[in-house]
Amino acid sequence: MRIKDAKYKSEQEDIIQNIINILELDDEKSITLYQLDKDVDKQKKIIDLMPDIRKYFSYIVVKGVQRQYLSIIRQVVKRCYNMYSIDFKTTIDNKTIRTKKYIFVRK
Repeated sequence: MRIKDAKYKSEQEDIIQNIINILELDDEKSITLYQLDKDVDKQKKIIDLMPDIRKYFSYIVVKGVQRQYLSIIRQVVKRCYNMYSIDFKTTIDNKTIRTKKYIFVRK
């Protein structure tokens, strides 16, 4: 077990819950990539958590330059949630949008 995992367990759980709250998951505990890409406020709130994430988590790899927020979500919430991704089609403004839907299941 990593030192920070043992020492900062409650702080880690608080950050994970904060991310879940920021995402505002629907009744299916899911959110689409389209929604995330369009909501700059959510992206900023998640990226703004990086100083706390670095403080309370052992090594978090933030991959991807364009969707840094998504990498943060994946790396941090995986400690308490399984995150599944499925292809998803939705209609917005009479346009069919193909995107990913992320479903979060508590471990």
